[in-house]
Amino acid sequence: MSTTGLEGLDRTVHVTHAWINELDEQVGWNNKARTYRLLRAVLHALRDRLQVNEAADLAAQLPSLLRGVYYEHWRPAATPVKNRSKADFIATVEDSFKTDPLEKPAQAIMAVFELLSKKVSGGEIDDVRHALPADLRTMWPEPYVAAGALR
Repeated sequence: MSTTGLEGLDRTVHVTHAWINELDEQVGWNNKARTYRLLRAVLHALRDRLQVNEAADLAAQLPSLLRGVYYEHWRPAATPVKNRSKADFIATVEDSFKTDPLEKPAQAIMAVFELLSKKVSGGEIDDVRHALPADLRTMWPEPYVAAGALR
């Protein structure tokens, strides 16, 4: 049954919840609000480290609701940011958790990367991974194996 009367809107809310639920289970927090904050922080940090066209290509494969979150406060003229190291990426994500610090920030970020690898096409993930500096790329798991198929 539709909650809004708009099938497309209901669908993106449902898909977004599914992504958050899957990530929440993966990180083991049982805290959907915190998990959403993690997903948002990683998406923003990732977006800001990509060239504009690559950032847009990634956004095109996100559920509509998450695409809006992804673009929130984006300043394309200021991207990619100059500080693109793994340490800078982790620090950027940690800024969203000042009041409740992440116990293992690198592992939490890797969980988001793993989720994206499951949900976004393999070609796009390859493009995004290769657009990142080598030290940051090491945090992104190698191509995901799903349903017996390598990509």
